Amino acid sequence: MSARLVVFISGSGTNLQAILNACESGRLDAEVVLVVSNRKDAYGLVRAEAAGVPTLYFPLKPYRDDGRGRAQYDAELAAQVASAAPELDLIVLAGWMHVLSAPFLDRFPDKVINLHPALPGTFAGTHAIERAYTAFQAGEIRQSGCMVHYVIPEVDAGPVIVRSIVPFRLDDTLADFEARMHAAEHHLIVEAIECSLSS
Repeated sequence: MSARLVVFISGSGTNLQAILNACESGRLDAEVVLVVSNRKDAYGLVRAEAAGVPTLYFPLKPYRDDGRGRAQYDAELAAQVASAAPELDLIVLAGWMHVLSAPFLDRFPDKVINLHPALPGTFAGTHAIERAYTAFQAGEIRQSGCMVHYVIPEVDAGPVIVRSIVPFRLDDTLADFEARMHAAEHHLIVEAIECSLSS
């Protein structure tokens, strides 16, 4: 039986597309059964709908606006996901721009992985690619990369599943480097899912 994947996105969904392609080609013995977004205009939702995958739009802002708080958001998000995708095997954060806390993670122990565009111990949090490029321009680093790790409440700090080094080139623009990073991410996220499902 194919593994059941839930993919969380906040943006264009290119990593989601890499996962969908791998499932379609048979590289992954899996299917994406739900795509979750915190942004209504995320193009990843369009990609999901084109592939016939159910979607869930679940914004944080209403919870912030009425004082319910992040813990309640995470708990209710977990309940929605569990209801929409029972017996899921893996949750893949592929460009999801919120940190998930214990009320979510405790519902899915050892089943949530995250793609982050930096190497372990470097550039945790947002804008990692831009921050790495700035460090390269300052002569502080010669390479960066991306990783996929199991999610814990601390930001980008969980056990690493796979990583990929992406060296800088002397004539790199930010756009050049970003394009190579995204290409590495598309390969790495599929590799990480394979590793997670086989472990």
